[in-house]
Amino acid sequence: MPSKLPHYALRIPSEIMDKLKYIADRSGRSANKEIEQLIIRHIEAWEQAHGPILFDDGFVPRSRS
Repeated sequence: MPSKLPHYALRIPSEIMDKLKYIADRSGRSANKEIEQLIIRHIEAWEQAHGPILFDDGFVPRSRS
């Protein structure tokens, strides 16, 4: 069954992707899950520094429009 989650095509140099896959493999994750974990940590760090992201300033993410 195909995923109903939003998709995003990521364009990065092969060397970086290969290193990411290496790290993901050593962490017991797929490259996709490794990227997801990195994004989650980045959002947590942002919110720690700037406060929660509430979308109350008029910004509407494309995934919600």
